[in-house]
Amino acid sequence: MAREAMEYDVVIVGAGPAGLTTAIKLKQLDPNLNVCILEKGSEVGAHILSGNVFETKALDELLPNWKNEKTPIKTKVSKEKFLFLSKNSSLSWPTWLLPAVQKNHNNYIISLANLCRWLAEQAEKLGVEIFPGFPASEVLYNSDGSVKGVATLDMGLDKDGNKKDTYQEGMELHAKVTVFSEGCRGHLGKELIKKFNLDEGKNPQQYGIGLKEIWEVSEQQHQEGLVMHTAGWPLDNKTYGGSFIYHAENKQIYLGYVIGLDYQNPYLSPFDEFQRFKTHPSIRKMFEGGKRISFGARALIEGGIQSLPKMYMPGALLIGCDAGTLNMPKIKGSHTAMKSGLVAAESIIENIKNKADLSIYEKKFKESWAYKELYIARNVKPSFSWGLILGIIFTGIDQILFRGRLPFTLKHKHADHEALKPASQMPKIEYPKPDGKLTFDKTSSVYLTGTNHTENQPVHLRLKDPTLPINYTLKEYDEPAQRYCPVGVYEIQKEKFVINSQNCIHCKTCDIKEPSQNITWVTPEGGGGPKYGNM
Repeated sequence: MAREAMEYDVVIVGAGPAGLTTAIKLKQLDPNLNVCILEKGSEVGAHILSGNVFETKALDELLPNWKNEKTPIKTKVSKEKFLFLSKNSSLSWPTWLLPAVQKNHNNYIISLANLCRWLAEQAEKLGVEIFPGFPASEVLYNSDGSVKGVATLDMGLDKDGNKKDTYQEGMELHAKVTVFSEGCRGHLGKELIKKFNLDEGKNPQQYGIGLKEIWEVSEQQHQEGLVMHTAGWPLDNKTYGGSFIYHAENKQIYLGYVIGLDYQNPYLSPFDEFQRFKTHPSIRKMFEGGKRISFGARALIEGGIQSLPKMYMPGALLIGCDAGTLNMPKIKGSHTAMKSGLVAAESIIENIKNKADLSIYEKKFKESWAYKELYIARNVKPSFSWGLILGIIFTGIDQILFRGRLPFTLKHKHADHEALKPASQMPKIEYPKPDGKLTFDKTSSVYLTGTNHTENQPVHLRLKDPTLPINYTLKEYDEPAQRYCPVGVYEIQKEKFVINSQNCIHCKTCDIKEPSQNITWVTPEGGGGPKYGNM
């Protein structure tokens, strides 16, 4: 039987900053367009996690009067610090020596989840239909191969795919243009990149995992507006990563750690490195006596323009982090994602009204300030493949002396999953036990994410070969899924590979880092996953 279908001018997959910006701009340009957004989270913002120091450049273009509205953008950056850490000491780097790309004096410390909630309100005022809890699970194609739209997931299936009493068939949403803005490693975007060879001639994409906690601290420990970053310990010289510590309003600190997923040692656990980082003398004193109130994790996309796929195909566009528009040395992707949404909306209007080919989107994006930013930033991430010290020295030369305009472009030589070395070649890492006050385990951390999945539903973490984890990955790499997953989804129990999919917070790390690319993340039932508050 044919599924029920709804017709729209534009269907947008994902209510993040890029998708919401696209919707708002479309309705500003043509109030008569029928525009809808599908969001897999239980509400807008439920799956949004970011640092977040926010640059308002794209928002200034989208909603010039935002400062006169009741927005969640309140805390202006007032002070900056950068520390290099060794195991027991720290060296403060003068902020005037930082590259301009890493200075934040005109930016704001915000919750991106709350900004998305506010943007959703603006979109709905303009007539955009937003459907939270309805994940797009399938791309639909026309007979000529062009994208026709998407279908939402069938709900109410048991783990074997049989219909339960609560079964509800998915719907088809057809559109003149479908916009994919699922965020980093979108599972439909991944399919489209492969189907249309959008990454042909591009470098392999690069990723990191970002872990974040929100702490409430005393007034003495809090400096509202302070932005602080660190590099060095606890990571070794060959592992890319560092921390962020942002003092937000209400005596809260946004504390996080980012580790490049091109790390080599299969014994490394990003979650435990983050916990260990907090025990450094310079960091510990900021949080002792405080209370951890939130936790989350999400993969982020770091490849830059070398890895940026073609962003259009017949009937559809890829925008924001679904394509890879994050500016890595800025440690920011929201403003560039929003700019890609602005350009997408302008291009869609020209496509619908003047029959312009969707390739106009890529042409316009390459003429935008966002692309110029990515071009200037292009050599920073690949330079860290030489190690932390050489990467920092090169970045200083590239970003300060040459302002990102060196006459060459460094390449990303391999995908992140290819970087792992066999366990027999790498040292084991012993992590200290958590104390439950400053450092924590994965079980108590996943509880803070509010994660929930309907019981007895199909497992959304699919193995291409169910025998591979025990027969190959365990023997060769000591099954790193036990460690790279930040919430303990994967375990080895009595020589069996166990998937605790109910714990999954949709960070996508397994889909990226599994050395044989044996794990595929697909969307679970709508509303499942984390329920982040003000992340």
